[in-house]
Amino acid sequence: MINPLGFLIEFLIEAKQRSTMSRLHLVLGATLILILCLFSLGTDLVASGATLPEIQKRGYLTVAVKDNLRPLGFRDDKGNLQGLEIDLAKRLANDLLGKPDAVKFQPVANSDRLPVIVENKIDLAIANVTATESRSRIVSFSVPYYYDGAAIVTKDTSINQLEDLYRRKIAVLNNSSTIFYVKYFIPKSELIGVSSYAQAQEKIESNAVDAFAADNSLLSGWVQEYPKYHILPSQLSTEPLSVVMAKGLQYDEFRRSVNEAIARYIATGWLKESTQHWGLGNSQEKTLTTDR
Repeated sequence: MINPLGFLIEFLIEAKQRSTMSRLHLVLGATLILILCLFSLGTDLVASGATLPEIQKRGYLTVAVKDNLRPLGFRDDKGNLQGLEIDLAKRLANDLLGKPDAVKFQPVANSDRLPVIVENKIDLAIANVTATESRSRIVSFSVPYYYDGAAIVTKDTSINQLEDLYRRKIAVLNNSSTIFYVKYFIPKSELIGVSSYAQAQEKIESNAVDAFAADNSLLSGWVQEYPKYHILPSQLSTEPLSVVMAKGLQYDEFRRSVNEAIARYIATGWLKESTQHWGLGNSQEKTLTTDR
């Protein structure tokens, strides 16, 4: 069954970026979808996550996570959730509730990461969510706990810098933001669209493409699983990953507590140690800029 609110959120965020859609069409389309949502969801459109006292009385946090994105959130051989974002959730549970296991995880699809917050199903989403201006109109974001960005992976030992990819074939996920950065920094490369990471790997293994461009965090997990691959030292962009929380003045104490905790993790070096533990620390030597 289609989630009307999830569809509305994705429509508002993504349609804004389509140059072919006029402002009038955008407003009319969003209005029609909003009307449908009102009929199907009643008053549930207003974000109303639990307050800190309510969470403390309940005794545990509910957190949306990924379970298939190594090394951010994934399942080990025994089926247990592991990763940077899992560790962060447990650390927050310990600071806010006194026990690292005072947390219940809910694996989610990408399309459900914001709706579960807006629909009051989850307290926090720590699920590879990039903080953007468009999304901040719907939910609140914490200070960033990790800076991700587009990077390039290859198994070809002769490819060690971006210049080595001129006139080479690079796989990119269809409709991903990475496409812009590859075109900008490697304009003479040939882009080959793929629908999944598995398809990208198939094309590299069959030598149909020379490299694959995607999020550095996910490519780091790829290299951990397949050591014959390596990530080029130049990161093409910088994108902040943040904890997602509900909007509203009644949640100020909860948001402030989460932000203060993450700030402590940064100041004490815990976050740096954790990102390095998961192979994310200083995996890139430099981040390029589109300013010229």
